[in-house]
Amino acid sequence: MMPSVPEPELPSPETWFVVKRPDGVCEILPNLPEDLAPDASANWGPYDSRSDAIARRIGLIRAGKCRPL
Repeated sequence: MMPSVPEPELPSPETWFVVKRPDGVCEILPNLPEDLAPDASANWGPYDSRSDAIARRIGLIRAGKCRPL
């Protein structure tokens, strides 16, 4: 019987961004899309972890700057 080998973890990106789509919903993305203009009113980040970006998105929804899914 062979010992079980743990699955390799996917490397997590170093930075995460919250990006507002045209419909008002904010997405959490591992990288800022290159075709997206750096507009401070529609992009937030970079954040060191996905959980930090999620917390920021929740705050943006509560502040009325983003719509929930």
